[in-house]
Amino acid sequence: MTSTTWDETPVTFTGGGVEIRTQQLGGDMSVLYMRASEGADLSPRLKGLEDDMCQCPHWGCITKGRIALRTAQGEETYETGQTFYWPPGHAPRAVEDSEFFVFSPVEALERTMSHVTAEEAA
Repeated sequence: MTSTTWDETPVTFTGGGVEIRTQQLGGDMSVLYMRASEGADLSPRLKGLEDDMCQCPHWGCITKGRIALRTAQGEETYETGQTFYWPPGHAPRAVEDSEFFVFSPVEALERTMSHVTAEEAA
């Protein structure tokens, strides 16, 4: 597959005010769409990963709202219309109802999502 939309992309996680959809696009890249309600925090789902943070790099765009990103260096906020690169070592929290999409390496994203979904079942 070389293209997709929110509606075409399978849901891979829901919980805690977050919906995540992921799809491999071809080659070694996947797309992840995330919709998060104000206050939704992925930190609890990331516990157990290195530094209790996502270790997958992401390149993307905020399409709605504001996301606060916790890193070892502190916290940064990203707003509607901003494009970004998030290196490994981050944990996102929705400051307000938010949506974004990212492109990520398939294997790194699959490792992270396996952890997130395993934590959901625990």
